[in-house]
Amino acid sequence: MVDFLNRLFTSAAPLILASLGTLFTELAGILGIFIEGFMSAGAFFAWIIAGWTGSALWGTFISACAAGLGGWGLARLVRKTHANPFIAGLAVNIAAGGITNTLSVLLFGTKGVLRNPDIAIPGHIALPLIKDIPGLGAVLSGRFFSVYLSWFVVIAAVFFLEQTPWGMRLKASGLSPEAAKERGIRPGLYWEGAWGAAAFLAAVAGAVLCFRVGAYTPGGIAGRGWISIAAVYLGFRTVGGIFIASLAFALAEHLSQSLQGLDGISSTAMLGLPYAATLVLYGLSQGIKNRRTRRPYPHGG
Repeated sequence: MVDFLNRLFTSAAPLILASLGTLFTELAGILGIFIEGFMSAGAFFAWIIAGWTGSALWGTFISACAAGLGGWGLARLVRKTHANPFIAGLAVNIAAGGITNTLSVLLFGTKGVLRNPDIAIPGHIALPLIKDIPGLGAVLSGRFFSVYLSWFVVIAAVFFLEQTPWGMRLKASGLSPEAAKERGIRPGLYWEGAWGAAAFLAAVAGAVLCFRVGAYTPGGIAGRGWISIAAVYLGFRTVGGIFIASLAFALAEHLSQSLQGLDGISSTAMLGLPYAATLVLYGLSQGIKNRRTRRPYPHGG
């Protein structure tokens, strides 16, 4: 059970990070669909910088900061030029693949897998105070660094959105920009900040995926940026709901990998199981949402 939970939490960590970034953009009023692109770019540049510095942590941090600056700049450009934010985000997703492939050829002479055994990648972390808790110590301790990072971001996101004035203003900017302006809030700045935070978290998520397998693999993001968008609505636009939705996707991914070796089951079908599960869960979540918001007719008619 402990080993299963370890794999489940490890698989869910990058999706949690990317989905929380997507949530910020959704709450700000303009959904950022660029998550896939920044995840791909974040994974590639984190691997390169980690090769230069010898540390996966430095590679992740530097590439994420650059991505955050890029997300903020993209939002500011869109706001100042009144460009279509959907097209701008889509352009990032398309451009990321071409840029990373081109740089990979120029720097390493290949579009394929990049490996570097000299990079120090954080492994399991046993927390001294938690591992001795009866029953829960083995479950809560001994996770990968990325798992604890995702849990920390979940807690920080809840605190930010529910307990700080900036979180309240972010949600107010998305709900009613005009009303927010009347109260002295500048919705455009919160939109830019949300896109910057989303790009930062997307790059971290991409780096986590890259270092989890110990190599940079083109296409290794495998559509998780798009799934993070679905996870926001699967989780009813709440941090807790996103956490559960990410675990559900990670469980589907684990099942698809476990069932690939069974006779009579197509491996292609198993690879598509997580995405099929996402569609099913999304349909169920929308059904539940519509049921909750449906109002009965007066007098029971």
